[in-house]
Amino acid sequence: MRKNITIIGSGFSALSAACYLAKAGHKVVVFEKNATIGGRARQLKKDGFTFDMGPSWYWMPDVFDRFFADFGKKTSDYYELIKLSPAYRVYFGENEFIAIADNLAEIEATFESIEEGSGKVLHEFITEAKSNYDIAIKDLVYRPGVSPLELVTVETTKKIGQFFSNISRDVRKKFKNERLIQILEFPVLFLGAKPSDTPSFYSFMNYADFGMGTWHPKTGMFDVVRAMESLARELGVTFHTNSNIEKIIVENKTATAIIVNGEKITSDLVLSGADYHHTETLLDKEYRAYSEKYWESRVFAPSSLLFYVGFDKKIENISHHALFFDVDFYQHAKDIYDEPQWPKNPLFYANFPSLTDKTAAPEGMESGFFLIPLAPGINDSEELREEYFNKIIDRFEQLTQQSLKNNIIFKIGFCKNDFVEEYNSYKGNAYGMANTLLQTAFLRPKLKSKKVLNLYFTGQLTVPGPGVPPALISGKLVSDLINKQFLEQ
Repeated sequence: MRKNITIIGSGFSALSAACYLAKAGHKVVVFEKNATIGGRARQLKKDGFTFDMGPSWYWMPDVFDRFFADFGKKTSDYYELIKLSPAYRVYFGENEFIAIADNLAEIEATFESIEEGSGKVLHEFITEAKSNYDIAIKDLVYRPGVSPLELVTVETTKKIGQFFSNISRDVRKKFKNERLIQILEFPVLFLGAKPSDTPSFYSFMNYADFGMGTWHPKTGMFDVVRAMESLARELGVTFHTNSNIEKIIVENKTATAIIVNGEKITSDLVLSGADYHHTETLLDKEYRAYSEKYWESRVFAPSSLLFYVGFDKKIENISHHALFFDVDFYQHAKDIYDEPQWPKNPLFYANFPSLTDKTAAPEGMESGFFLIPLAPGINDSEELREEYFNKIIDRFEQLTQQSLKNNIIFKIGFCKNDFVEEYNSYKGNAYGMANTLLQTAFLRPKLKSKKVLNLYFTGQLTVPGPGVPPALISGKLVSDLINKQFLEQ
């Protein structure tokens, strides 16, 4: 039976769900509080420069392929992908870096050149990581987190020990060189937790990195947003921007309407792709499934200090993606998770899309995106932003051996306060709730409200977790639950 479904938010998970629900024959309307769609994956344009405001790594291309295949489409119907070579560089000192190639054989050779015997060990490690990937990404993450039994399969019982060890411990058993260890620990940061708190099973992220490579949609990650919007519109989805949701109306313990810019919009079902905690504040207290105490007790992924910078010249000695690990990796992690504070010496990430995409900056110029991971809920001020920009740009100039400060046309900062203001993000987190052992699968906030009928959730605070590919999967999972409910009625 065709139902009227209201979706709050237009990030990847909401767009995914909109497509699946429209395909099932429902009338789907999406309401986005900001002026443009995409959620944290919005696009920023200024003075001829173009920036992806949020996600910038295209990993796990098979998940995107699977999404579009569900609609009889291919990614190539909507956007072109470029495999980055090198995938990225990791800087450890002045013009001293390790380049990660676009294929495993070369990466193994790089490891071997740094630590004798590590090439073979890496091959074995990635083989095991691929096995985990096949179990996790091709099967487990497509389960809705309703029951712990979802995790019990013939394959997972063989790997039970990997749920009680951690990435850091496993990597350190196999490799001795500290730089190689940090490179192998880096991918799980996408899951929002320290490597020492991330179960060994999540080594599948290393396969996503070394085994599948790093890709770039031709004109940026917003290509994916545009593609999903285009598909949704083809399927009949309607979008409304500048539409702030003020309240979710519950009658007889059932979600029946939302208040948007003062107007009541009725529907048969409400699905929120907005921040889970914020969405529950739109409900009267008696209908909230999770208390403030619950949210306070959760481990959240970091917030971020971001800078979108326009340079009036080309930048040298750099790659499309670059990680700067020239300071204490573990102290910065401690400053995020253990003793939340602004890091004295921050790690940072830099991304120069104009190296790959000539439309990202005017000719002869460069667009730069800089990111410092920070503890969620941290104090945020313009003075701190400026102080930390100077810290990283000074190091960037030194490490890449060039002068750039006088070549900055503009810089736009975005930090914790902006995540709260723009995305209603709990404590200004950037990536959602961390995927620790006690926050995995059925232990995450539920896709279906426990207190309100016809109210569902999707996104990085629920199943399966943080990241763009999981967001696409989250949209599929919740739409399956919704369609199942309607079939049973």
